Amino acid sequence: MKTILVVDDNPDVINSIKIGLEDATREYRILGAENGIKCLELLQENVIPDIILLDIMMPHMTGWEVFDRIKKDPSYHSIPIIFLTARTDRTAINAGSFLGDDYIEKPFDITDLKKRIEIVFQKKSNPTIK
Repeated sequence: MKTILVVDDNPDVINSIKIGLEDATREYRILGAENGIKCLELLQENVIPDIILLDIMMPHMTGWEVFDRIKKDPSYHSIPIIFLTARTDRTAINAGSFLGDDYIEKPFDITDLKKRIEIVFQKKSNPTIK
């Protein structure tokens, strides 16, 4: 079972992913963090997910800042990160698509989200996949 950490200040997003992926498929264990600070605390407590779904617009610390901190730490830098956000401006899309393993706009379709998570897992296990 793979662990997915959803970092989002909206508990409804975390719950919908939990219901859609964890409860429906039983392939994933979903953990939630309501902000970037909590995400980093979980990592420091050695809660290491297989993938992180990261919102960009959050209070206290943006998703960009969380991303930078994770990627600078050798203990966590290899965790795939998918940006999952309501930001639809071209700058965010370009930066998120370039930096992250994927960039998904809200609202999202849970079936599409699952497919895209699986693609990231396939790429991680077989780096020759583009």
